[in-house]
Amino acid sequence: MEKKYKLKDVTEPNLLDEIFDYDSVPRAIYLKEPVPLEIPEEFWITDTTFRDGQQARPPYTVEQIVDLYKFLNRLSGPRGVIRQTEFFLYTDKDKKAVEKCLDLGFKFPEITAWIRAKKEDFALVKEFNLKETGILTSISDYHIFLKLKKTRKEAIDEYLDIVRRAIEQGIKPRCHVEDVTRADIYGVVIPFAQELMKISEETKVPVKLRLCDTMGYGLDSPYADLPRGVPRLIQTLRKEVGIKPEQLEWHGHNDFHRVLTNGVAAWLHGCSSINGAIFGSGERTGNTPIEALVIEWIAMTGDMAEIDTTVITEMAQYYQNVIGTKIPDNYPFVGKNFNVTSAGIHADGVLKNERIYNIFNTAKLLNRPVRVNITDKSGLAGVAYWINAYFGLSGNNMLKKNDPRVLSILDWVNEQYKSGRTTSISDLEMEELIKKYFPKGV
Repeated sequence: MEKKYKLKDVTEPNLLDEIFDYDSVPRAIYLKEPVPLEIPEEFWITDTTFRDGQQARPPYTVEQIVDLYKFLNRLSGPRGVIRQTEFFLYTDKDKKAVEKCLDLGFKFPEITAWIRAKKEDFALVKEFNLKETGILTSISDYHIFLKLKKTRKEAIDEYLDIVRRAIEQGIKPRCHVEDVTRADIYGVVIPFAQELMKISEETKVPVKLRLCDTMGYGLDSPYADLPRGVPRLIQTLRKEVGIKPEQLEWHGHNDFHRVLTNGVAAWLHGCSSINGAIFGSGERTGNTPIEALVIEWIAMTGDMAEIDTTVITEMAQYYQNVIGTKIPDNYPFVGKNFNVTSAGIHADGVLKNERIYNIFNTAKLLNRPVRVNITDKSGLAGVAYWINAYFGLSGNNMLKKNDPRVLSILDWVNEQYKSGRTTSISDLEMEELIKKYFPKGV
């Protein structure tokens, strides 16, 4: 039987200044003993592209939301590796997008809602007959005292009342425990979680907790102490509250470059669900990238789950060509240069066997053949390889290295380095050379 923890209803906020001194980098405290590995039997991904993912970018149009939802459906695979996605329901545009996505009839990802902790918002969820909604339940004293201007008891009582009302209306509640990595874990988080599990037991409705690392303070090490240690936080809730892995969800942010490793740490230590967004969009530094989570899921399970991973490349093309979002050239999996090698010795290795310098078969898994940048070490084979890869030429359409136009381009390249150049030839320069020597196109 888990120990019962009472809410510590303090009169002044505990801002954990010994860790979060505002004039210094937050302390990372590690203990001598780690928490053990505890991978759930089943684990999956959820999506927040249309909720948190829209909060720090121009909003998507209805048509763009529908298109992106179709991409997510394909990336989920038939078994629903991406199990759910969440939507705002407040504007006419939000409602139209939900309506059109529901009309598609996809099983995965299931459409859920997100609402404020307000009773009147349930009407929006019922309007679309959605089965689950996220409810904002801010948990740190930073939020309870400084933002909501409430005491801990007032805030928790209000949250519990909203959860009960959701269940009464046939809606499964998902509590977004905001700013949990800056909260008093034993003084407020665990007492709140225990009350939620009591409601779950009484109603037979599995209330979920989404643990929100709102400011990206989480630490992925099993040695890291509370409240920042993700593994210890997950296992403390499992041990002290008895909450099941499928009722836990991790929602991270990337303020300290830890968003993916924190998510994986949550999976490894007893949390079934990790929340992310396409290409990591979201507040400030963004959420966990959905496409990275899919790759990690495949790596951890050794199961492709009939997922068409080439969808990741299609999504990137859609973002750049339709939505107009620039993806950094070095962005993993989809950036222009992510599988392009520039160093001459690396390019030489790729030409001999691409497995030497490519992370996996990017041509098969992402429809992105490995490419090389052109340098003074490229030679005729390197120039021909660049052209074939860049323009996607295959079979009889591939250029041979003895093509006179390839030789002309190599002559130009060699002259550059004879004149003292030390950097590789850029794609833009190569494109201009192609226009010059292939006036009718390749």
